[in-house]
Amino acid sequence: MEEVIIDLKNIVKRFYEGQTNELEILHGIDLTVRKGEFVSIVGASGSGKTTLMNIIGILDRASEGSYYLDGLDVSEAKERELSNIRNEKIGFVFQTYNLIPRTSALKNVELPMLYAKVSRKERTARAKELLEMVEMGERMRHKPDELSGGQKQRVAIARAMANDPSIILADEPTGALDSKTGRKIMDLFHKLNKEQGKTIVLITHSPELAAETERIITIKDGNIIGEEAGGLC
Repeated sequence: MEEVIIDLKNIVKRFYEGQTNELEILHGIDLTVRKGEFVSIVGASGSGKTTLMNIIGILDRASEGSYYLDGLDVSEAKERELSNIRNEKIGFVFQTYNLIPRTSALKNVELPMLYAKVSRKERTARAKELLEMVEMGERMRHKPDELSGGQKQRVAIARAMANDPSIILADEPTGALDSKTGRKIMDLFHKLNKEQGKTIVLITHSPELAAETERIITIKDGNIIGEEAGGLC
């Protein structure tokens, strides 16, 4: 049995705490993900899946409950520690790409390594290698507005891999793409999972995409209401 890398217990998330308009979005989530697993979290808009992803990705803190990431209690960590953990252990891929507009694909991929204080020579070499891996080597000098949606997402995946994270969190990564381009992006995730052993958590509203993962976790109204094996099993 592979070791657990993501371990959430009784996670509650409230907004506007203590105010008259206090809102509880997550109502006691228990979730474990093992190293090297490819899982999907599925839910309709407003189900709480993005709030859950933000907690898994340490972009936000839970109001209650415990979260161990790779054995580390992140609920006790200070902000600076959280920032370092995020940069080292988690690669993010978003529906909207989140690339920096006026800078090249190469510089976009280098950015997480800059924060990690990797030398310029190493940064450039690794960024080039990653862009080649996602078949974007020939476009490395292009800025985001000179790239198609699929090309931008491939650059975003290369950037997510910059610090060789153990986990990739992908939030609706094919949502803005046509089906053919989306297929290429999913193939890339499968490759990273199989060949590099990356743990991938895919947030999606698409049952078809979820079916391609090992395990499908369904969330509704801030509760996990089901879990089933996907087609990767």
